[in-house]
Formats: sequence, structure tokens, C-alpha cells
Amino acid sequence: MSDRRRAILEGAARVIARRGVRGLRVGDLAAEAGVSTALIYYHFKDRTGILRQALAFITDRADRYTCAAEGAGVPPAGTDPRQLLERILLLEFQDLPEVRENSTAWGELRAHTVFDPELRDELSAAGTAWVEEVAGLLAAVCPAAPHGTVTAAAERLTALLEGLSSRWLSGLLPVGHARDLMRGAIGVEIGRLRSFDSQID
Repeated sequence: MSDRRRAILEGAARVIARRGVRGLRVGDLAAEAGVSTALIYYHFKDRTGILRQALAFITDRADRYTCAAEGAGVPPAGTDPRQLLERILLLEFQDLPEVRENSTAWGELRAHTVFDPELRDELSAAGTAWVEEVAGLLAAVCPAAPHGTVTAAAERLTALLEGLSSRWLSGLLPVGHARDLMRGAIGVEIGRLRSFDSQID
């Protein structure tokens, strides 16, 4: 990715996080990124193109700060999949500007699709990929559990994370308490899934 394209996408994430999707104006984005509006239109064609690429950028950036060190969520030989699962989910609660911005922008994009379906397919695909990643790790922890049950557990965990993240970012929940609640939910879901191990014995 070129430096200017990256600057535009970083600027879009900042603007969306601060002002929401409706507050994203090409002129303001150009000022934020330090480029011309013509360059933005050259790279992204229109506002919808900017939003689609911003969503992909935000998703990729979240993957980098939660999974990159662990091989994109695939446990290296000898890595405990439960530890990796906790790491991936709990790193969403880092009190760092990039993480706060990313989580806020994701929430704004999700809220936007309630009224405007233009990004719904892309957002759904990103959410599905995230659920599949979490389900893969849950299946590694609890291999006897049925696929559908594992997927439902992953859906509950990712939905809870989004809700906790929203409360944390709003100042309604301390970051440490959000992590504790997330750890507890992981334990509950793994406990349910492990009940299938005893059914096989």
C-alpha cells in the first residue's frame, strides 16, 4: 500500500471514529490526511469506495494488533489454544489510541448499517471471519463439541466483546473489569463445550 493511500485510510478511520460515518466528508478527510480531494477520488472513486476500503483497513489493523504475533490466529506448535483465544479477545481492550480509534470506528460503521445497507455485506463478511477464527480456537480447545455448538459459542463471545467494548469506550466500564468479564465468559463457554468430552467417555 502506498504511503498516501495509507494516510487516507488512517485519516478515514480517525474521522469515522470522531464524527461517525455521516460526518465523513471528502474535504475534511483530505485535510485530515494531508492530501488533495482529487487524490482521494483517484484512489477510491467515491464516498462508498472510501467507506468500503476504510472498513477493510480497520479490520486488517485489528488483525495486526490481536493476531500478527501469533501467526494470524493459527497457534504455533505447542501453543495452548485457550491462551491464544484469550489473547485475541482481550487485546481488543488495550487502552491505546489505535485500539480505541479502531474499536470506535468499527462501532460507527456497524451502527451506520442499521439505516443504510451499503456496507452490510462487507461488515457481515468481516464479522463472519472473526466468528470463524474464534470458533476455530474453541474447537481446538474442545474438539469433541459439535461444530454448530462451537460456532454459537463464538458468536456469543464476539457479540459480548462488542458490547463490552462499547461500554468501555463510553467510559461506563473500566478496562480491567471489561477484561475480567470477557475472561469469565470465555470460561463459561469452554465449560459448556467441554461437557461434550464427558459424553464421549
